Amino acid sequence: MMLFIRSVFFYIGLIASTILIAPIGIIAFPLDFNKRYYLITRWAVFNLWWLKICCNVRYKIEGKENIPAKPCIVMCKHQSAFETLALQRIFVPQVWILKRELLKIPIYGWGLASMQPIAIDRNSTIKSFRQIVDQGHERLKKGFWVIIFPEGTRVAPDKSKKYLPGGGMLSEKSGVEIVPVAHNAGKLWPKNSMIKKPGLIKIIIGPTIKPENKKAKEITKEVESWIEKTVKKY
Repeated sequence: MMLFIRSVFFYIGLIASTILIAPIGIIAFPLDFNKRYYLITRWAVFNLWWLKICCNVRYKIEGKENIPAKPCIVMCKHQSAFETLALQRIFVPQVWILKRELLKIPIYGWGLASMQPIAIDRNSTIKSFRQIVDQGHERLKKGFWVIIFPEGTRVAPDKSKKYLPGGGMLSEKSGVEIVPVAHNAGKLWPKNSMIKKPGLIKIIIGPTIKPENKKAKEITKEVESWIEKTVKKY
């Protein structure tokens, strides 16, 4: 019962902060991207703090030394909503790959659009991969980290799903290396569960995977192998 009550308080703060920050994203649109990014990501900073206060969910980052000085492609395990918050504090500034429908949500979607995401059309596989490659390359040139969840959806900690090739294709075509990220967030923030379990989430940043002389399929397989092997350790 106490875990439920604590989780309810967390969601109250999450919803209230979302209602507050979404209009700020629209108001801040005339500002340059870095200033907009700073303002809007205060939402993630607050909710990570609020998660710790309400639910005693903390996190630790391992492998910071593997983060390149220049923005790259980040391919991360997707188990919960937690990593969408935490990554905003690790790779700055960043853009996400997300489904286009999210931008149509009043206020929230408009604020989201101000962060220059790569909004893909999930009804067309070929078109979506082309968007990832073309727009991803453009964002990288602008100095943004490109965040990709290769499984395409949240997957429970004890399960796996085939990795989609979009990140590997972007790496092959752009020549930009990939930073693989593994974590165990799904054990404390389970998929489709309101309850947040207290404990420590470990985020492991792996050595970069270079695309030289590799095809997209090989790159994706290498990323998948490292992430899945690492996840099993935690």
